[in-house]
Amino acid sequence: MKAAIVEKPGVLVVQDIPVPQVGDYDALCELLYGATCTGTDQHLIAGHFPWPVQYPTVLGHESIGRVVQIGKRVRNYKPGDLVTRVGTPPPPGSGLDVNWGGYAEYGIAKDHWAMRADGLPEREWGAYRINQHLPPDFDPAAATMIITWRETLSYLTRMGVGQGASVLVIGSGGNGLAFAAHAHNRGASTVAVIGSVLRETNARAVGATDYYDYRASDAIDEIGQAYPQGFDAIIDAVGRTRQLDAALPLLKPGGMIGIYGIDEYGKCVLTPTRARGTFTFYNGGYDEEETHAQVVADIQAGKLKAEHWLDLQHPFALSDINKAFDALHERKMIKAVVRLSG
Repeated sequence: MKAAIVEKPGVLVVQDIPVPQVGDYDALCELLYGATCTGTDQHLIAGHFPWPVQYPTVLGHESIGRVVQIGKRVRNYKPGDLVTRVGTPPPPGSGLDVNWGGYAEYGIAKDHWAMRADGLPEREWGAYRINQHLPPDFDPAAATMIITWRETLSYLTRMGVGQGASVLVIGSGGNGLAFAAHAHNRGASTVAVIGSVLRETNARAVGATDYYDYRASDAIDEIGQAYPQGFDAIIDAVGRTRQLDAALPLLKPGGMIGIYGIDEYGKCVLTPTRARGTFTFYNGGYDEEETHAQVVADIQAGKLKAEHWLDLQHPFALSDINKAFDALHERKMIKAVVRLSG
């Protein structure tokens, strides 16, 4: 089968690797579509991922698969099921690693429910809670957005953003737009976004109430004048060194801030005395499983629409995955859809 492999930093190729073997609790899936992640994928390709990476590695973590074969102890999947975040495991003895392995023609989902019920230790199944069922009528290309939506909704919900909140989102990429959409859907009274002028239409379509150009030298002053009362929450969806620090004076006393983006992970600077008063720095992460059902419900209710993030009519073939990342680098699209098989 074909898979997209980062051979070394800066070199992404499509090569043949073995189809995964099916274990007792495994569901072999044909991978249908994957979406690019501007943060994780591009950092892995460039060699700037903030955590250790062993190259060569199979890329991709936003893929949707369809079950084609199940192991003898699988009880919660059947052939034909659509499953989220399926990836291929490392081929034994190949020296090939995976960073989730979603850009491949086949992958493995684990029946983590059965593994837990059968008493297997959590270390063997906990990481596979990302594998979740989708309704059979879901478009698998559009469903690639579910991974981004689950992560960001979990993060936002854990921050306590809800009805009546005022929120400032820094960043207008896939994650920034997702935070804006979730804040709007959860009943926030104000959803201001500071980002690229190229993304204002998308941001307003998903629920942003106000939009500011991040390149404007007076952007923070302009936002401060528009919102003298400040914001209950500020989320940095990019993660540049002094980005959140510059916005800190816009936070209400008692408000909460968080850095979700990883562009300069571990190098971000905050000057607490710039704040109006005591504030909370959110560092509680996210859990995709806990928001899966809500994201599915929001999609079914028409509150989350993939077309605001993706060009669903023009997916890239797996063989052209470098063209997909070139388009992202050139800011021609927010996220790209990659057709993985068929």
